[in-house]
Amino acid sequence: MQRIFFSNLVLMIFLNLLIKPLALFGIDATVQNRVGAAEYGLYFSLLNFSVILNMLLDLGINNYTIKSIAQNPEEAKTYFGKIISFRILLFGFYILFALVFALFVGYNSHQLYLLGLLGINQFLIMTTAYCRSHFSGFHFFKYDALMSVLDRTLLIIFGGAILFIPQLGLIISIELFIWVQMLCYGITLVVALFLLLRHLEKPFFRWNLSFSFSIVKQSIPYALLVVLMLLYTRIDGVMLERIHPNGAYESGIYAQGFRLLDALFMFGMIFVSLLFPMFSKQLKESKESIIDLLSNAGNLLMGGSILIVFVAITNGYYLLDLIYLHAYEAVPVFQWLMLSFLSICLNFIFGTLLTANGNLRFLNISSLIGIIINVIINYFLIPHYGAQGAAFTAFITQSFISILQFFYCINLFQIKINWSLVLRYIILIISLILIRYLFKTNDYVLLIQIISGTLLLFLLSFIQINNLKSLLIKNDSFK
Repeated sequence: MQRIFFSNLVLMIFLNLLIKPLALFGIDATVQNRVGAAEYGLYFSLLNFSVILNMLLDLGINNYTIKSIAQNPEEAKTYFGKIISFRILLFGFYILFALVFALFVGYNSHQLYLLGLLGINQFLIMTTAYCRSHFSGFHFFKYDALMSVLDRTLLIIFGGAILFIPQLGLIISIELFIWVQMLCYGITLVVALFLLLRHLEKPFFRWNLSFSFSIVKQSIPYALLVVLMLLYTRIDGVMLERIHPNGAYESGIYAQGFRLLDALFMFGMIFVSLLFPMFSKQLKESKESIIDLLSNAGNLLMGGSILIVFVAITNGYYLLDLIYLHAYEAVPVFQWLMLSFLSICLNFIFGTLLTANGNLRFLNISSLIGIIINVIINYFLIPHYGAQGAAFTAFITQSFISILQFFYCINLFQIKINWSLVLRYIILIISLILIRYLFKTNDYVLLIQIISGTLLLFLLSFIQINNLKSLLIKNDSFK
């Protein structure tokens, strides 16, 4: 099982390293530089608003599907046609609720129009994610890897043409940017359906509301977890735009610091998409069998994240200045958000394990507490400190959630703390600090940090040679 994990992980990371950074920093960041912080900040707030409410498009069906297919693949093949039809009905409820709630919050007609377009995009994204949940559950990881980058690849092509080919005579705006995204998401969904339908029972589309509601009843705990997690991770941008005197601009500053975190979050989700079906399958067979997978995946993710976060924080202004026209204000925001990524990685590992094990009550309660903490601190900090206050709140919230999940897993699965591993983490952190101090005046300090830090990951066995060798071994489950 570990061989499958690492084999598919290398493909997913390779494809995402090629595509997603270019889409985020070459296209998305360029759009922000062209339209300005305020206009992009409004888009960022509306996007977060549409993402928070997209639980209504899913109701936990995706996570439920991954777990069901991983444990009962043949039976799950019959689900698709019934559920995909039901999702169309959910889309109608989603759009209606989103627009009514937006009117209540105080959005004007132009903002409602943009929100409507973003709502359509969310439907396309979530339906594609539903197709991908089948790929993950069936262990069709090559298909899943392709779908994970196809929309961004198309965005690079179409968005790049608009941004960098002046002969087309198109001037980028947030509205045009959203329409281009819609085209990319639509094509991706068509391709996903084409790849998936060959493996499912016919008919592919059929109404069965009683079956759909029975699935929803079973998946509601997953839906509640998703919406609670979205609230404490996405509400910052919405609150910034709504309660700060210069909200759209501050939201734009927050978006500048958030973009690299978003890129790292996408890579972290690669681990989640691979770990969740594997945890689900192994937990069904034996809870003891998860320890090796948990340890190896955790060491790789946490060791790498410590290196990335340390390099990002100590070179914050340099990195942001490469991307944005006016980066100074976003540096403190960026640094707090990067610190929060360490806690997010812990959540990726232990939160995924708890979800696969069905400990949704604990996850929902801890997420609800996280929302309360996040909203209260943001309410007091945002009016005075703007984007910096929101970033600090994100760090506090993520840290609290990760600590809760970590100790709950330690107790639930009777995991013994490996003190030699703790020592290796301490050595890694101290070594990174010393390297930064010794070479702080060197023009190539960033490169030195990356190379020496990577070597430390190998020397301290966070990245193990045996696991890398297994990446090259063909496995029958890698389809």
